[in-house]
Amino acid sequence: MAGHLLIFYLARVFYSILLAVLLLSVAVQCVYALGIFSRIYRLPVPERDNNTPRLPVSVIICARNEAANLRRNLPLVMAQRYSNEAGKALYEVIVVNDCSTDDTEEVLREMEQQYDGLWHVTISPGEPRIFPGKKFALSEGVKHAGHNLLLLTDADCAPAGPHWLDMMTEPLRRGGKIAAGYGKYARTPGVLNAFTRWETLHTFLQYSTYALCGRPYMAVGRNLACMREAYTEASTSAAWSLLPSGDDDLLVAAAGGKDNVAIVCHPEAFTITGSKATWREWIAQKQRHLSTGKYYKKNIQALLGLYALSHSLMWLSFAGVVAACPGWALAAVGLRMVSYLPAMYRAARRTGEASLAPAFLVFDIGWMIYNFAFAPYIALKNKTQWK
Repeated sequence: MAGHLLIFYLARVFYSILLAVLLLSVAVQCVYALGIFSRIYRLPVPERDNNTPRLPVSVIICARNEAANLRRNLPLVMAQRYSNEAGKALYEVIVVNDCSTDDTEEVLREMEQQYDGLWHVTISPGEPRIFPGKKFALSEGVKHAGHNLLLLTDADCAPAGPHWLDMMTEPLRRGGKIAAGYGKYARTPGVLNAFTRWETLHTFLQYSTYALCGRPYMAVGRNLACMREAYTEASTSAAWSLLPSGDDDLLVAAAGGKDNVAIVCHPEAFTITGSKATWREWIAQKQRHLSTGKYYKKNIQALLGLYALSHSLMWLSFAGVVAACPGWALAAVGLRMVSYLPAMYRAARRTGEASLAPAFLVFDIGWMIYNFAFAPYIALKNKTQWK
């Protein structure tokens, strides 16, 4: 009898601990949802400003073995409607060919004959590199750029419309320093594509609302505008030479401040690219991206870490509590979802991803598994090279 009582007592203690963890983690999640993510409702809807004088822009694209993507996407970049009153284009496009072994060089030479304002820089395989990975190609593009206003994207990205350049640079023409746009993934069938788009949406909800709270910490290099001084500030920072990738996040970490990072979210300001076709490719991409997190400011690391930890504890404790007391478990998680889902859906509407709404709950649980799987890469040094 005493043994049974002890087991019963220990079970009650364990259940009480799980319930306390569940309630505490839900409370933390609700604070994030209502205190930070709800700022998505304050995200301005950008409009083309015909009253702000247009400034000349250098569009920089780093490319390695991107011949097919350049053929497909460069014409869309060159078709931007960004000119002065006389109709003269106010932008140049610089493509940095970084040691390509495909037809990239031939494609660029051919397209330079077709488009005014397009030219390229070629990096030879044996050329000394002052920065690791893609950062050296980016530095060459900036070095040869003729203008102080820079717009960065990738060769596999297509502007969503002819006003992309105009809308992405508008905050900088009004005195801003960095403009972070949305890098959208094209919709294709399959779970991997759907989760990739959901995770991109979730990341956007985080970094956009943190910026609206005056705590910017990241952007996406597929769609990022900045002033040359911001790039210079980032490229001379201590962390810049430590990673082969992460130029976008490190730029915001080094040069971003409370009032100088604008979030640009409009269908015409998106870039669109294809998602990874296999889980192996997607995992390699995530390993590279996540290694930048340890170079965020300490307060940002703490905020992001607490959010991810409370999220995981919420679902793990829910699994333990729901069997013994489904009412408490469902009520607690239901409260979190009621506070969180409206902000997530608002972000989905703004980014054209509302079709993901039926999968929000499933992918939210999947994000817990994602965090456990990739947590080591946040702490480990990234040795992945740009390919």
